[in-house]
Amino acid sequence: MEIVRKMKVPVEFFYETIINSVLSDIHSQTGKKIPEKQLAGFEYIKKFSKNSKATIRIEEITKNKSYHYRTTTNKNDFLVAYEIRPLKDGNCELHYIEKVESFGFLQSINDTFVGIIWSPLKKRRFKEMLNQIEAAYLQEVDKK
Repeated sequence: MEIVRKMKVPVEFFYETIINSVLSDIHSQTGKKIPEKQLAGFEYIKKFSKNSKATIRIEEITKNKSYHYRTTTNKNDFLVAYEIRPLKDGNCELHYIEKVESFGFLQSINDTFVGIIWSPLKKRRFKEMLNQIEAAYLQEVDKK
């Protein structure tokens, strides 16, 4: 999945929102509070349900520019990349990429089939999240 979108928020706000979410997830999964500067290369186990877990590894992080992470399960490997660039009007452009590598032929067929069915819903949910980030920024600006 790939999405390119002009966001009606400054690059700093978008980046901070994503990183705060990451730090919150790490804290809820591990109990650790780590500083942003220690995120590069950080790895932790995330439990999704009683029988489902994955290893999350932060692959790349560049302040106000990029955030990449990898989620590895026993069935597949997801690489997610957020690339953010400032625009002249004070807003930013997001380039979001999600790639999946399946382990095994049958898993690959399953992931392809599931991807075809769920991809529109995933895109819609992701775009809703982006709309929420823009709305949060507007609320913050209105408070000032």
